Amino acid sequence: MEDWEQAERQEPLDRIATPMSAPYDIEAVEHIGGRRLRLTFVDGLVGDVDLTPKFEGALGPMFEPLRDITYFAQATVDEELRTVIWPNGADLAPDVLHTHVMSLT
Repeated sequence: MEDWEQAERQEPLDRIATPMSAPYDIEAVEHIGGRRLRLTFVDGLVGDVDLTPKFEGALGPMFEPLRDITYFAQATVDEELRTVIWPNGADLAPDVLHTHVMSLT
């Protein structure tokens, strides 16, 4: 409550509030060949996902460029969204990835 009052008076806060991380937020991603990624989640879970089946058949315009393995390998973690993202803005739902990795252990 005190922080809100300080903010309303436009006084600097003693600390910067940071959003809480969800356990499924992604901390790191590594391309490990083909359409496989090694994911590290903020809760410490680490696992490999093979996204090959997701690229069978028709894809929308955002995911079509990811058919190219060189482009797929450019996966990074978006610092704000805390998920896997590619240069064209395509991203994956971190909660779904977390659930998938947990099902493999």
